[in-house]
Amino acid sequence: MISKRIREEIEEASWIRRMFEEGIRMRRSRGEDKVFDFSLGNPDVEPPNEVKEALVRALLDPRRGLHRYMPNNGFEESREEIASYLSEHYGLSFSKDHVFMTSGCAGGMNIILKTLLDRGDEVIIPSPYFMEYRYYVESHGGVPRLVDTDAHFQLSVEAIEEAISDRTKAIIINSPNNPTGAVYHETLLRSLAELLQRERRKGRFIYIVSDEAYRKFVYEGLTLPNLFRIYDLLFAVYTHSKDLALPGERIGYIAISPYLEHLETIVSGLMFSSRALGFVNAPALFQRTVPRFQRNSIDVADYEQKRDMFYQGLIAAGLEVVKPQGAFYMFPRSPCQDELEFVQALKEEEGILVVPGRGFGKKGYVRIAYCVPKEKIERAIDGFKRVTARFLKKG
Repeated sequence: MISKRIREEIEEASWIRRMFEEGIRMRRSRGEDKVFDFSLGNPDVEPPNEVKEALVRALLDPRRGLHRYMPNNGFEESREEIASYLSEHYGLSFSKDHVFMTSGCAGGMNIILKTLLDRGDEVIIPSPYFMEYRYYVESHGGVPRLVDTDAHFQLSVEAIEEAISDRTKAIIINSPNNPTGAVYHETLLRSLAELLQRERRKGRFIYIVSDEAYRKFVYEGLTLPNLFRIYDLLFAVYTHSKDLALPGERIGYIAISPYLEHLETIVSGLMFSSRALGFVNAPALFQRTVPRFQRNSIDVADYEQKRDMFYQGLIAAGLEVVKPQGAFYMFPRSPCQDELEFVQALKEEEGILVVPGRGFGKKGYVRIAYCVPKEKIERAIDGFKRVTARFLKKG
């Protein structure tokens, strides 16, 4: 039998996959056109043709040794190309040693946390949050400290300050955010950096681990703050799951701040952690493919249109929604106190699948992933209206 701890965590953390698998079952019984699955952040578009063509060329490359082991941090030429892009993008001097190729963001975050944490060290996580962060921290002996964001899902620097202790080692930042779509304001990030600098003067060195999976998914011409210029003890973790629509290929990288001291020791720690966790190295084929596509992305404007359609429809339905500024998620408040009732009613009455907010540490809300065809959104809105109206009428 599996361990008691894993059994408990499976029950607590399986909401996204549970709803996704329920969608598969429902499509078999009801038919594809009667199920509206907004459960999983699984891009509905295909990778750009240029990426596919580059993959074919890489696969057919006749040179020997291209599929063998490489340094644990990745092919040197791949890291050099990404470092060049980072230098241009952030206006700082990144070298190949500031880039560590990983198996997606999840692989990168686990490698970082294993490298940083001693048993009992604390990691602050703003909530609502991607639930697996907690398990990443606990897997490496850390203690998650959850802190609430404000009513608009923006960082509460005051709450973070109250959560800091002598054991605080890191803060996880995710902007644009999953599940809310919030983009953290630069003024708040600067206030957070000032707080962490004050803590450093007390002898507390606190790292920021920035999950930037949705970095290119920002709307209305918004520009993300340059975290590398705001704070120095920084690891930014990136993936091509979303921008190149490659979630199943598990390819990404860690960008290490050029301001971080003891770079050689840090990289050695990341390399050891990569081996110890069994990642060993990122997939060779994709390491040779994605570096040249750092400036590319699928059509983000298409996602902005989907956001607008859904947002307007949910507001018309009477739901309370903070308009997302990025990513491809919406996090409306449930029209009843127990969001599980709302989730169940949507599923049973309308064939609509969403994820309860408790799966992200925030009861009373639901997460909607709108990375689906537009016609699915259009056809689902009336179902949201009917179910919401019934709950609002009940009061």
